[in-house]
Formats: sequence, C-alpha cells, structure tokens
Amino acid sequence: GTSFASTWVGNGWTALLEDAGREVVGVDLLGHGTAPKPHDPDAYRGLEDHVLAALPDGPLDAIGFSYGARTLLVLAARNPGLFKRLVVAGVGARLMEAGGERMAAVVRAVRTGEAEHPQLAYFARLPEAADADREALVAFLERPDRGPLTPEVLAAVDVPVLVVLGDRDDAGPAQPLVDALPDATLVMLPGVDHFATPKDLGFIDAALGFIDAQPF
Repeated sequence: GTSFASTWVGNGWTALLEDAGREVVGVDLLGHGTAPKPHDPDAYRGLEDHVLAALPDGPLDAIGFSYGARTLLVLAARNPGLFKRLVVAGVGARLMEAGGERMAAVVRAVRTGEAEHPQLAYFARLPEAADADREALVAFLERPDRGPLTPEVLAAVDVPVLVVLGDRDDAGPAQPLVDALPDATLVMLPGVDHFATPKDLGFIDAALGFIDAQPF
C-alpha cells in the first residue's frame, strides 16, 4: 500500500545503504508509487515479473517489507542465483494461509476509506497518499493469483533469509515461516506492530548487519 519513496527513502534506508557503498535499486510494486496503476485485477497476475524486469543481474542482496517481502520470496524460489541474501520483514505464518475474512475486511477498508476496526484504519487511509490510487490498490488486493505460499515454494528458496517481525504484528507468528525456509534466521522486534516496522531501528540494524552493509 505504500511506495519505495515513503518506505525506504523516507525512513533513511537508502542513505544508510549508500553510505555503506551499496548501489540501491528501488522498485515499486504494480499499483504503487511510480509503477503503473491498472484498475483491472487481472492486470496484476504475475506481478513478480514486473519486479524481476526492474532488477539488475544477480546475485543481489534484497530487503522487502510486507507484500514486498512476499514478492522477494516468490522471486527467489523461481529464480535460483538471483539473490545472495534476503531480508523479509512484516511477514510470518499469514503468508502460508488463505486470506479469509481478514483480507475481505482489508479490501473493504481500502475501497471505502472506512474502517470496521482500529487495526484497519491504516489500510483505509492508504489511498489518501499523494502517490496512491484507490481503485488500483483495490485491484491489487483482488488479483487472481494472491493465494498462500506453499511449503513447496518456500523450500525452493535456497539463500540465507533473515525474517524480521514485530511482536505486535498480526502477520505472525513467525516460526512457521522460518521453519519452512531452508536457511532462515529470526529477529523479533519487541513492542513493534506491522506499520511501525520500516522505521524501527532494530529492524534497520539487523537488516544492514545481515547483508554486511553497516555504514560505520
């Protein structure tokens, strides 16, 4: 629901990575930020291919949050050799489950701008951002291939993965995802919910350390 500019540039990630001598390649998912914003859910089928087309040749270190993290896991499973290390944050067992009523409630919040529960208020406000498009975000959420990640897909991720999850993030628990990945390390963020994760210093420190990109 957000963008590369708001999540990674705005929270200081790109500056830290550049200070560490890293070239940063930022990619917006379809329907987000500077990417195309179609209003047809079918246009989002295979959206990982849009990200793949924007990436240089590997192996790459990659960091993703929420659906960006899911996208990296799918790309790693399908493209051996593309990545060197992955950091995936704001994801856990929910990736491996069907969306159900919670996803339906998120879609309603994005579509109407109204929240049935305080936890949904964040999603209801997302389309109000300057670079957001309400119809595109709804179409993104209703894409036809948004199913859960299977153990078979996750087992094909053959690179080291750092899983980062706040202990107040309802994307968890983290352990089922960690157990499904062949080489995964877990870092829990105390007192952090889903939406506070990108700006959490514990996440930043753990991620930069994992990919050997500490600026100092």
